[in-house]
Amino acid sequence: MRLPELNNLLPPQEWNSNTEQYPAVDYACRVFTPVRYSSEDEDSARWEGFAFRPGDIVISTRSKSGTTWMQMICALLVFQTPELPAPLGTLSPWLDWLITPRDQVFARLEAQSHRRFIKTHTPLDGIPLDPRATYIVVGRHPLDLAVSLYHQGDNINRELVRKLTGQPEPEGGRPPRPGLHDWLVSWVESQDRPDDQLDSLAGVIWHLSDAWARRTSPRPADHGQPDPGQAGPGQGRPADGGQRPAVVLVHYDDLCADLDGQMRHLAGLLGIAVPESAWPGLVRAATFDQMRARAKAQVPDPAGVLKDPAAFFRRGCSGAGHEILTSAECARYYARTARLAPPDLLDWLHRGSQAGPGWLESAAAG
Repeated sequence: MRLPELNNLLPPQEWNSNTEQYPAVDYACRVFTPVRYSSEDEDSARWEGFAFRPGDIVISTRSKSGTTWMQMICALLVFQTPELPAPLGTLSPWLDWLITPRDQVFARLEAQSHRRFIKTHTPLDGIPLDPRATYIVVGRHPLDLAVSLYHQGDNINRELVRKLTGQPEPEGGRPPRPGLHDWLVSWVESQDRPDDQLDSLAGVIWHLSDAWARRTSPRPADHGQPDPGQAGPGQGRPADGGQRPAVVLVHYDDLCADLDGQMRHLAGLLGIAVPESAWPGLVRAATFDQMRARAKAQVPDPAGVLKDPAAFFRRGCSGAGHEILTSAECARYYARTARLAPPDLLDWLHRGSQAGPGWLESAAAG
């Protein structure tokens, strides 16, 4: 089966569920109208009309890929102190979340005088791409993401979510979930389309594939300004004549392995100067233990839909998926993803973890 071309991906409405393949189209020759993604508690259409500013940072991740971790890192770089002036969810609101009224989110962001960093779980093809902004997409091994997603499901007060979003009670009630192993096997084999279920395996791979195709080379501090002398990846003129935004991919395991180095690298990409004396305290504040200790202020739960905020930071390490699946089941996972994405993306995403069960790497925060 032919793999999808890295730079020739279409929005998931054109996903072919029979071949698990995207038709070809060149991003550089097409101007996109954002795809609308919606679920019982999210709607990407809420981005319509959002007024960007130079320097805005948009954190675009799949659920349980290190969203809150990256929000915290950005907060620490922007404010340059572990003592943040407000809860993390207030400083970095989740724009797509239906529980907080859209006008309220827009007003909060409009009132902010600091450099803004905004959370979304929407892929980049579903939100406005503004050349003044930097888009940070965090990737995590999909099996580990799925295990965290399963446990997160147990920690959500679904009844309160339905009440806050005006959703009706499911007919016949919500069926009991299978155990983690059976659920994970089913998740790997599910044929859900990305636009129907973004947290499916196909949805996770689409989110990353789209960002991978749009990724840009590092820019200087004035990344929002055109550089006529540079025409590398992401630096050329798109068909509409505008400058492309900076798109940065960060791997969860790189943050695990070298949090200090990754934070310094991000500061450089974002054009943020940090005094050398401040780095130890900032890095320490982004570790798993410190974030879990301050869960009440750092968990993205202003409406109180989590049963236990501390459980949001459940484990903070990689390799859980390989612990749960057999070698044969892991092999089926890798065969499935090989049909969904190009080899270079999968090499980056999987980080040599195809060796089998037992692969573990401690993390800082999840």
